[in-house]
Amino acid sequence: MALTKEKKQTIIEEVSQLLSDSKLTVIAKYQGTPVKALQTLRKEARDGGTTVKVVKNRLVIKALSSSENLKDIDTAPLNGMLLYAFNDTDDVAPAQVISNFAKTQPTLEFVGGISEGLFISADDVKTLANLPSKEQLRGQLVGIFAAPLSGFVGVLSGNVRGVLNVLNARVEALGN
Repeated sequence: MALTKEKKQTIIEEVSQLLSDSKLTVIAKYQGTPVKALQTLRKEARDGGTTVKVVKNRLVIKALSSSENLKDIDTAPLNGMLLYAFNDTDDVAPAQVISNFAKTQPTLEFVGGISEGLFISADDVKTLANLPSKEQLRGQLVGIFAAPLSGFVGVLSGNVRGVLNVLNARVEALGN
């Protein structure tokens, strides 16, 4: 069913807004991926704050050209059956969602991404997908800060333990 001019304009505006708000937009080929699998991908992505959309490439190109900071992006790779993953809060979440899902659906393949007004290659998106998430990085940072403190507490408790052992030995020696 053909889209009306008004519906196309609405989609262009929506995609333009998603592109401008998104910290990273991942583009992937989905040809051969079952519809049920795409529905699962959308649900998993939504749970992580990522929006996955299948939009006609022509409309995405128009949305890119209507945005001031995205109009110079190379649109040559935007052909074929593509899906777009947007996230406005996390820099790597869209890449990770697609990458994790592609492990079970090998028909999903990175084409590239858009970040900070630049088109990035599929290899760069794969590299981003392998980075730890913000929560994992925060946990590692807390661990780095906590390690010296726990070592210091261990040293202090070792001295106290040594004094207690000496006192216990004296009490036992006096008790016999």
